[in-house]
Amino acid sequence: MSSPTVTLIVRPRGKPIKNLPESVTVSSDASTSQIFEKIADASKFSIHRLRVTKGSDGSPISNASDVKVHDTGLRNKSAVDVKDLGPQISWRTVFIVEYLGPLLIHPLIYLARPIIYGTSEPASQLQKLTLLMCVIHFAKREYETLFVHRFSSATMPARNIIKNSGHYWLFSGLNLAYWTYGPNSPAARPSNPLLTYLGVALFAIGEVCNFSTHLTLKNLRKPGTTQRGIPQGLGFSLVTCPNYMFEAMAWVGVALVNRSIATVIFIILAVGQMGMWAWKKEKRYRKEFGDKYKRKRYAILPGIW
Repeated sequence: MSSPTVTLIVRPRGKPIKNLPESVTVSSDASTSQIFEKIADASKFSIHRLRVTKGSDGSPISNASDVKVHDTGLRNKSAVDVKDLGPQISWRTVFIVEYLGPLLIHPLIYLARPIIYGTSEPASQLQKLTLLMCVIHFAKREYETLFVHRFSSATMPARNIIKNSGHYWLFSGLNLAYWTYGPNSPAARPSNPLLTYLGVALFAIGEVCNFSTHLTLKNLRKPGTTQRGIPQGLGFSLVTCPNYMFEAMAWVGVALVNRSIATVIFIILAVGQMGMWAWKKEKRYRKEFGDKYKRKRYAILPGIW
């Protein structure tokens, strides 16, 4: 026996959407993704550009293949509101652009030292080491973006790419590179070898452990799904987001090598932002998994935050 069909009344929310259908009909046992597909087909919009909410209470309707229409509480003649989110860009593309900036900026400023600083003096060993560390870090981030990360959301508003990229291009790119490779930089002068060795060790440990946690997070989500499991493993018993903790550790290693205030400023800004993301994730884990999830007291830095 076939499942009953449900006709949903479609209403625009916000600015008008050209060709938006007045209604769509789906099976009550169909996945909610079919609602998006039917509206997208009629309006000629990407499904990722549409936000669909229940007309009764404004709660969002998931664009997922594992959620059934009848599970949402939608019934025949129920209303759904559709909002145009504007032009979209994939999260993967955003990440690639974000990390590409400093990945290119550091070598360019290093090679352009005679032009930028008006000096013919060769770069110091610590400046060369800082360049290598920064290139390794952002090359690793690009690799993870392409081959490791699985994104829960397919796209974001295209206009946000400027804001998102600014943090990396300006603070870990231009600002950090400019104050590192100049002849008056602390990295241009000799340092205590023990400080340098400690910096390299922290950087190496932080990068390797950060990569390990990204693999753990990747394996929590099956390809093509948005479902997550509870993360366990290296660092997850200490803080909500050990990937952020290890990234901070790696950047502290860079700071110990180049001894630049610009690196310290970047670390403060980065840890502040990552800390907010980590607390949001902690709240999401508690809500999503309930008593199955062991609540964390610290989100990013054990004993501190």
